[in-house]
Amino acid sequence: MNRGIYIIANDKVTDHAIALLNSIRLHDTETPIVMIPYNDNYHNIANTLSKHYGVQIYEDLDFIERLSNKLHEIFGSQFFARPNQFRKQACWFGPFDEFLYIDTDIVVFEKIIDNLNYLATSDFICCDYQHLGGIENVFTPKVLEEKVFTEDEVKDIFNGGFWGSKKNLISENDLYEIFAECTAHPEYFDFSQKTSDQPIINYMLLKRIPRRFNIVRREGKAPGNWGGTPYFQTQGNILIDPSVNQPLQYLHWAGIPIQPGCPYWEIWEHYRNLNPELPSPIFPEPVRKSQWEQTVDNVKNQLRQLKAKL
Repeated sequence: MNRGIYIIANDKVTDHAIALLNSIRLHDTETPIVMIPYNDNYHNIANTLSKHYGVQIYEDLDFIERLSNKLHEIFGSQFFARPNQFRKQACWFGPFDEFLYIDTDIVVFEKIIDNLNYLATSDFICCDYQHLGGIENVFTPKVLEEKVFTEDEVKDIFNGGFWGSKKNLISENDLYEIFAECTAHPEYFDFSQKTSDQPIINYMLLKRIPRRFNIVRREGKAPGNWGGTPYFQTQGNILIDPSVNQPLQYLHWAGIPIQPGCPYWEIWEHYRNLNPELPSPIFPEPVRKSQWEQTVDNVKNQLRQLKAKL
C-alpha cells in the first residue's frame, strides 16, 4: 500500500512548513511528502523543502489549475475568503493510495502516518474535537431545520487542517457536483469567521463518504490538539493533555497567528529551529493590543474553553 502526506504551501508560510517538516522527519524519515502549491509563489519553499526534507511538488499542476478555474466558474470570486484552500482537494488524485493531509500551522509529536491504520475499517479519518463546539464555522441551523443532515450526522464535522483518506474515493466530477450543490444553498454554511473550504468539504464528506472515523472517539479517547487550549502541560518538547492523561499527537494553531507570545510559542520555536542548516526565523515585534481588545480576546478564549469541556 502506497502511503504519503500532502501539505499545501507557498513562500509566505516557509517557516511554518519548516517547523512541520522538522517535526515529521524527527519521527519518520521515510514517508514521502508532496506539496501542493497554494499559488504561483512557491518556488523558494519548494527548493528548501526538497533539499532538506525530500518533499516533492504535486506532479499534475494542470489539474490544480483546472480545479481553480472551475471553482471560480461555479462560485465566482466573492464566495470565499481564501479560495485557494480548495487546492488541497488535489489529494484525492495524487500518487498515494492512502494519504494524510496536514496544514502547515501544525507540529506533530509522533510517527503521524501510522494513523492511516484506521483506514483498515473506514474510508475517512480526522482527529479533533470540533464537533463539541456545535456546527458553527461549518453549518448554519438551516441544515438541521431543512433536514439536510441529522443531529447525529453533524456530530461528524471536523477541522479541515488534518484528515486522511483514500485515492479516488472522490472523483473530479464529484467535486464539481458538490460545489454546484453548495453554491445553490449558501444559507447552509457558516462563513462568519472567514473559513473557506471547511464548510464545503464537511458537506461533501457527510454526503459522499459514510464510513468516517474521528480518532478522538477511539477507546480511551484521544488528546486534544488545538493551540488555543490553555491546560496542556509541557513535558520536554511535547505536550500532555491531562484530561485524558495522554501526550498530544499533534498541535494545531488553527486561527492563531504563530508569533512570539502566542500559545505554546516555545514548542513551535523548538521544532522550527531543529535543522541547524536553516537560519532561525525573524518575526516583527507584535503590535500591542488595547485593553479593550485584550478583554474581548479573553472572553472569546473563555467561551472556547467552556465549549471544549462540555
